[in-house]
Amino acid sequence: VQLQASGGGLVQPGGSLRLSCAASGTRGIISYMGWYRQAPGKQRELVATVTGGGSTNYADSVKGRFTISRDNAKNTVYLQMNSLKPEDTAVYYCNVGERQWTGSFYDRWGQGTQVTVSS
Repeated sequence: VQLQASGGGLVQPGGSLRLSCAASGTRGIISYMGWYRQAPGKQRELVATVTGGGSTNYADSVKGRFTISRDNAKNTVYLQMNSLKPEDTAVYYCNVGERQWTGSFYDRWGQGTQVTVSS
């Protein structure tokens, strides 16, 4: 599976961005999809996840501001980020679980996209 993330950039506080991550080349089914982020000097942390059935989970710090969604036909996950704050500045990574037809399961990571919130 190849993961291609896009949508990062520079935005002012209070602004919005929408991240996308498309999974291609799967040899099975994409199960969970999610976003993590890593700020300079900090550990990578969960932002939001969505299961194949559409159940979502959010970090407390983004609840009410971020919305995760997925398009199963396109194997694409989105992260709509509103009311952005400087502390949201980080490299955002998409993460998916792939269950191949062989029965093997793989946890896949994208290359990361930079989000900078600054005036």
